[in-house]
Amino acid sequence: MSDVPFGFSPHDPDDKSGKPGDNPFDFNQLGNMLSQLGSMLSSAGTSSGPVNYDLAKQIAFQQLSSSTTTIGFAADQSSAVTDAVHLAEMWLDPVTSLPAGSRTTQAWTARDWIERTIPTWQRLCDPVAQRMSGAWVEAMPAEAKQAAGPLLAMLGQMGGMAFGSQLGNALAQLGSEVLTSTDVGLPLGPEGTAALLPANIEKFTEGLERPASEVMVFLAAREAAHQRLFTHVPWLRQRLLDTVEEFAKGIKVDTSALEQLAGQIDPSNPASIEEAMGSGLLEPQTTPEQKAALTRLETLLALVEGWVDVVVDAAVAERLPGAPALRETLRRRRASGGPAEQTFATLVGLELRPRKLRAASALWKLVGDQHGVEVRDGIWEHAELVPTAEDLDDPLEFAERLTNTRNALEDPIAELERTMRESGEKPAEGDKPENDKPEDGGKPDAG
Repeated sequence: MSDVPFGFSPHDPDDKSGKPGDNPFDFNQLGNMLSQLGSMLSSAGTSSGPVNYDLAKQIAFQQLSSSTTTIGFAADQSSAVTDAVHLAEMWLDPVTSLPAGSRTTQAWTARDWIERTIPTWQRLCDPVAQRMSGAWVEAMPAEAKQAAGPLLAMLGQMGGMAFGSQLGNALAQLGSEVLTSTDVGLPLGPEGTAALLPANIEKFTEGLERPASEVMVFLAAREAAHQRLFTHVPWLRQRLLDTVEEFAKGIKVDTSALEQLAGQIDPSNPASIEEAMGSGLLEPQTTPEQKAALTRLETLLALVEGWVDVVVDAAVAERLPGAPALRETLRRRRASGGPAEQTFATLVGLELRPRKLRAASALWKLVGDQHGVEVRDGIWEHAELVPTAEDLDDPLEFAERLTNTRNALEDPIAELERTMRESGEKPAEGDKPENDKPEDGGKPDAG
């Protein structure tokens, strides 16, 4: 998989060497470059928009076909997936208040995974690619826009091809590695569909020294837990996508690099376009707003994975002898640059930090132990109650604050009095609870 995200590069962003001089736009060179690309772009397919998804799918399918990945699987594996999910759902029922969220269970091939998840990838990738493409045009001087004229659309088409090529490579790699539809922490597949990839699970099981059926049930439990969360927390899916869009809105591109970009592209060599676009010449500058959005996205994804980790552990720990080892294997898989980290790095330059995942698991475990399953899962009902990045650093404080919040909801008068006592204030006469009895034991004064 390419480690170069859309518009990002592995070089040091503070190194300004190699940037063009005071005159970033050579209008004749820009026009010639775009004109020469015309014939090549005419064969780019019918896909429109900031990312050429036709090209992405074509590249992904070609790579899967040429690889050693097993495309199909035995007929009995489909029923094995169904049985594993059914068993996992029964085990999950006693350990979470969220009901089953999957209406159908499916066994997918790598090709199926690409076909079923591409609509969600489009929602995730379009804001980033659109903003990057738009940023180049917005930052161009008026003279450059006038000189380029209708060729600007061709420039956008070129970017769509470059992004599509990057996405296609990423999807091919992911399609051969992912184990379930939620393996990257996002609800990529159709809503209410629990899906496992038997061929990939079979490869994953090699070397684990655990029965294949045990691994299948463990992964089915994780998939089913994800589906419960994404189905019954309506705001969660949209919040994840909105956060990516918030990041995209802040993208700024140094378009002075266009002149140098033009010099690197050979119109007769389509591969030179992807190389130039991924060289970092058009690397966006990360703003404070973007960093804040990435922190929120990282935190929310960590909370999702942490909740699933705790719930699944409670469901299978005493039933599957290899559960602790499988749990740690998946954690290390994530930490060593598994599908999730690489995907988000390719998408928005985000890499999930294992520390956050473990901290989130510790927080959900603490809340469940202190307040019970109902309260723990009920936090997801209100977006404003969901832990923040600061809460992950101090889970004890969050658990204590949650106690006070519950008390305030159950007995607001008592909580008000407690707050006043702590602040040294005395409650006003009108704040006295109506059921307080007078000291003489008589009836409360109706006045």
